[in-house]
Amino acid sequence: MATRHDTAALPSKEGGAAPGRPSKDSAPMDKEQRRRAKLSRRWQRDMRWSPYAFVSPFFLLFIAFGLFPLIYTGWASLHQVELTAPTDMSWVGLKNYTRIFDDEFFWNAAQNTLTIGIIATVPQLLIAMGIAHILNYKLRASTFYRVAMLAPYATSIASASLVFVLLFGYDYGMINWGLDLVGIDPVDWQGDKWPSQFAVSAIIIWRWTGYNALIYLAAMQAIPQDLYESAALDGASRWKQFIHVTLPSLRPTILFTVVVSTIGASQVFGEPLLFDANKGASGGAEHQFQTLGLYLYEQGWVNQHLGRASAIAWTMFAILIVIGIINQLISRRLRASS
Repeated sequence: MATRHDTAALPSKEGGAAPGRPSKDSAPMDKEQRRRAKLSRRWQRDMRWSPYAFVSPFFLLFIAFGLFPLIYTGWASLHQVELTAPTDMSWVGLKNYTRIFDDEFFWNAAQNTLTIGIIATVPQLLIAMGIAHILNYKLRASTFYRVAMLAPYATSIASASLVFVLLFGYDYGMINWGLDLVGIDPVDWQGDKWPSQFAVSAIIIWRWTGYNALIYLAAMQAIPQDLYESAALDGASRWKQFIHVTLPSLRPTILFTVVVSTIGASQVFGEPLLFDANKGASGGAEHQFQTLGLYLYEQGWVNQHLGRASAIAWTMFAILIVIGIINQLISRRLRASS
């Protein structure tokens, strides 16, 4: 009987006729697939964890220089502890808080902070609004003026304060020299209460007016021009356009600048410190322009009462929380009314 050779298994190019034996090219293919799978898993891990790695420096710095000091000062405010021995604590409870509230210097510093904040904030925002309104029009070299607005903000507190100390000097200051030209007696800008607070406020106004002006300018440029064109067609002058179009559109921005300026005014420190002729933390010979920041510095670094200074810091923190709550309530009302 003849054998049929056409039905016999033919050798395969991929490794022969045996069905279970791997081919010669299957091993490199498996390695390539494993490599791709490994890269895919690595890519997935990278996409999942790399955002956390990017933001981790902020959280590490916040824990080291924000959260830890906050917790430590809160714990130290409940103890009697000196700066020379920060680990030697004795529990006193709320005594540090009740003591500072009974201290007349604390209330004097709080009053000075309030008055300096009002004197500095109100003119500052009004002048910033006027400058922004002028820069909002088409002017030659407008970019130069906008950059110049940030020059005082970029100047250090020390440099600005020292210049204003020379300007408000009693004997050789330019301000008293100008007052003498018009027949006004020289003013003791560093010794009297209200002149000294006006002088400190002038430093704050000079440094922060340009910054707020650029914020207002950015908000003004976001107002649709159709509103101004409609107002012009109705016969509204530029002043009426400013009152009835610009100001209502700037209400959220004005609220933001008021809150930020209020928070900054409650933390004023460098200007009154450097304006003092004795370069101390007392805010003048009679504490006439000592702010809460200076009072905290005096208690913690001059008198070395770390527990009392921590209580003052937490009291200022509570004031900022109250300001934030008021800001939130006003923002809700503005959104509801709009």
